[in-house]
This record gives sequence, C-alpha cells and structure tokens, in this order.
Amino acid sequence: MPRAFETLPGRYYTDPDLFRRELETFFFNGWIWAGRTEMLPEPGDYLLREIARESIIVLRDDRHRLRAFYNVCRHRGTRICTENEGHFARRIQCPYHGWSYALDGALLGAPHMPPEFVRQNYPLHEIRVDSWDGHVFLNLAAGAAALHEQLGALPEKFAPWRMHELRFHKRISYDVHANWKLLVSNYNECLHCPLLHPALNRLTDYLGADNEPACDSYIGGAMGFCNGAETMSLDGKRRRAYLPGLGEIERKQVCYYAIYPNLLLSLHPDYMLLHTLWPKAVDRTEILCEWYFHPDELERADFYADDAIEFWDRTNREDWQIVEQSQLGIQSRAYTPGPYSPREELLHAFDQAVVRRERKN
Repeated sequence: MPRAFETLPGRYYTDPDLFRRELETFFFNGWIWAGRTEMLPEPGDYLLREIARESIIVLRDDRHRLRAFYNVCRHRGTRICTENEGHFARRIQCPYHGWSYALDGALLGAPHMPPEFVRQNYPLHEIRVDSWDGHVFLNLAAGAAALHEQLGALPEKFAPWRMHELRFHKRISYDVHANWKLLVSNYNECLHCPLLHPALNRLTDYLGADNEPACDSYIGGAMGFCNGAETMSLDGKRRRAYLPGLGEIERKQVCYYAIYPNLLLSLHPDYMLLHTLWPKAVDRTEILCEWYFHPDELERADFYADDAIEFWDRTNREDWQIVEQSQLGIQSRAYTPGPYSPREELLHAFDQAVVRRERKN
C-alpha cells in the first residue's frame, strides 16, 4: 500500500522565525489582494493596508491611475496616514513637519530645507499595483512577475461573474487565534462539514467537490447544490436574481478558490463572498469577510441579504472555533504529522507550495 501524504510538522504553525520567513516568501514576493477598485472612485481617494507591520497607502492619482506607496515620509520616516481610508485634497502631507507629496508620490514641499536641496530625489517609495476584474493587488517585490502570470487561467474561468460590476454591501472582521495556513487548509476541504456545519451540509454534497488540479499560486474547485437549494443561505432559497453573466452550469454551483496568499474567493450564483487573511502573528490572523451584490439588486426597495450574511457568519464562527482548536493541538508536544485522506489532496498541494517556497529562500 502506498504511503499516505502527511500534514506538515508542527513548526510550520508555531515557529515565529519560520512565520517571518513565510511573510517574506508569500506576502512580500507575490501579488496580494488589497481591496476593490470601487473603494477608490475619485482622484485622492485612498485606503491603508498593513502587511506584517508594513503600512501601505493605496490611492487613485490625478490621472485616475492606481498607485501604492509605503506610508513613510522621506524626511524622518514618520507614518503619514493613520485613518484606514479617506481622501487627499490635492496633496499628501506628513503631519510631523509638513513635507507634502503629489498623488503620484513626487515631493512637492519640504519646509526649511536649504536652497541646494533637490526635491526630485525624495519621492515616496512606490509599490507595484495592478487590478483584475475589480480586485486591487499589491506586490512589494521589485522584480516579481506580472499579476496575470500569478492568476493563470482564473481571469477566463471567472469572467462570467463580471466581478468588477459587483458592489460592496457588508463587512465583518474576525480575530482568529490560529496560523494563517490553517485557515487556507480549512477553506479547501468539506470533510468537516457534516460534523461542524449542519446548515451548510443541508445545501451541498460535502463529497461532491469538483476540484481542479492544483498549481503553485492557487487551489480550488466548485461544489453543486442539493436538496433543492439555489444559493448558500439560511434556507437555500434564492431571493436575488442570478448574476447576469452566468450560464446554466454557473447557476448551479459555487466556486471556492484560495488565491495565494490571502484571498479566499467564493463565487455564488447571486453574490460574491471574499475572505481576506491578514497574519498578525504565528498564531493569530485577522480575517475580513465581505459580501458583494449586483448593483441592480442593491437598488431594489425589497433588497435582502441577511439570509446570506447570517448563514456565512454562523459558518465562519464554526470554522474559526475548530481552527483555533487545531492550533492548540498542533502546539502540543504530542503532535506529530498525520495522514491525509485521498480527498484532502488540495491541502497536501498547499503544503507542498509552502515547502517549495521555503526551500527557495
């Protein structure tokens, strides 16, 4: 009998030094999800993202281009912005000594500097930014590959959902005391669904996942409905129109994809659900869960979304509780790697991606 694949050694979830190296390999050397283009509709609009203690300003410049900069003044290093989102009126100004910058990062004003001071030598430190179908991505590595190379076949696969048309409705933040990789793994299997998610398990066949072969930048697949369900909600009833670009196949399933390192993308027949992971420590992760709907639905007087929000909030809390128990168990001296079942092939593929990136660095 062939030897089963095993889970990773405990140090991958408990070692602070390994955690810091993972942040470098996954979060600082690839494209990470940072927001939605709709959050930055006008020049001067900005949002902040914190990645492993690095604060990043993402904004729309005067030419409506997306830009991103380290939130660090070139004078004495002070953080310029403190609010998570807002609007710059024509320029970005440091609150300490008043150095000011254009929306393209160029230094405009530097009070009290001598006549020979060259402003052009001190722009804000820029970060690569790109977008895909309404999603904004950042890349902190200077020589990294283009975003489309990391996404591979996903833009074509998900084109029918027309994600750029969808609009934000609700956000819930969760503070989960577990390593970020345990959350990725939990998202990519439903063998736990009969025990932990009775409401979810009534709507979909937990053994019916149609997973695609794993690649080095994402894993995922689709799951169909059962028992007459039409969407993932408290009762499975669809109270919103199908998203307009979907065909018969897409209307009968949900796509669940983990796009490394921090986007868990769930595409439903009538809405989009995003989970984004923001590691805070080796055993702690902030998760932002956001619901997006078609604007035609949002404008309806009888628009109703609590059925989907309450369903996923309940499911999330069930997941977070068991993942925290996994973290505690892995921290035990008794923990040793255990065998994966054949239906946990995506988890093993993710583990292998983690190991490969560790060996590269």
